[in-house]
Amino acid sequence: MTTTQIAAGTLGAVLLFWMVGAYNRMVSLRNALVARFASVDELCRQRHALLDRQLELLAAALVSAGPRLDALRAASRQADAAREHARARPAAAGAVTSLRVAEEILADARARLPVRTVAGAELPELNAKLAEGDTTLAFAHREFNAAVAAYNIALFQFPTALVAWLFGFRPGATL
Repeated sequence: MTTTQIAAGTLGAVLLFWMVGAYNRMVSLRNALVARFASVDELCRQRHALLDRQLELLAAALVSAGPRLDALRAASRQADAAREHARARPAAAGAVTSLRVAEEILADARARLPVRTVAGAELPELNAKLAEGDTTLAFAHREFNAAVAAYNIALFQFPTALVAWLFGFRPGATL
């Protein structure tokens, strides 16, 4: 075997191992992104259940706020549907973007509802649980966004970008 053949074989082996390593890194970063979304998914599911209970309590007490309650119900259903869609593909930018938009609409609908002015024994406790859940969900969003940022940074680094392009890795979106 000649020196040229040895050098070419060594270079080929190094490139092959580098490609395998880059591919494994992209897969592990995408898996971390999916794992971070699982906590967001669970917290959104819990919030949806609390919002349903809040709507039941408010429907009886706030008869005059019917349109706002309907808007909150619709926004809650929309956010739940977007969450289900994003749960199927948490690394897909379109699914996560639709969840982010649905979350913004839900937050706006919740802000328009006068839940503090309603008297009741269960409502203050429910409002406290919702506030605590919102704080926890915001933390889970930050964790997911950090995982997306790490994935996107790796996706656009020069040598890894070639492997990402070759295997069809796409950028993720933040919440």
